[in-house]
Amino acid sequence: MPFIRVATLTFAASVLSAHLAAGTTLVRHSLDQLAADNDVIVHAKVLSLHSYWNAEHSFILTDVRVTPLEILKGSPSTGSSELTFTVMGGTVGDVSVLLVDGPGLVAGSEYVLFLAHGNLPGARGRLTIRDLEQGVFQVDQGRAFSQAQADPLLPDAAGRTDAPGGTDGVQLDELIRQIRDRVHR
Repeated sequence: MPFIRVATLTFAASVLSAHLAAGTTLVRHSLDQLAADNDVIVHAKVLSLHSYWNAEHSFILTDVRVTPLEILKGSPSTGSSELTFTVMGGTVGDVSVLLVDGPGLVAGSEYVLFLAHGNLPGARGRLTIRDLEQGVFQVDQGRAFSQAQADPLLPDAAGRTDAPGGTDGVQLDELIRQIRDRVHR
């Protein structure tokens, strides 16, 4: 009988943790907030992703190497035609770390990225996507779609819950214009 009780408690705990993980939500960030709160904003194409254990071997990080197509804010590098930033999560061997509401980046794909310097587990002062999926707009056929548009967001100060651009996204050139307007205010 104790085995059945332990199995039942284990099952209940796993269902509860799955429910809690699925319930993770972020407070909505407006395009104004994203533009103001990030150091570097870039329209870029992902060249490669490299996942590795941090120095303490306690967390997996991924370095993302991109080629900037257009720098909208900041100066991401000194004389290089490439930019590298780090995100939490990734896969090393048979171990994967997946961040709920984390950015999903794929080599060969194009994005508008909102980057800031921050401290990651075992990696201080790294350029990263601090706003998780809200800091990534995937570009597809001339339109930009916030990766946060598929997930529920908590209301911002104005009561809005939709990701900038909504489910229809926004024309890439219009998003770039809006970002430039906000950066140069």
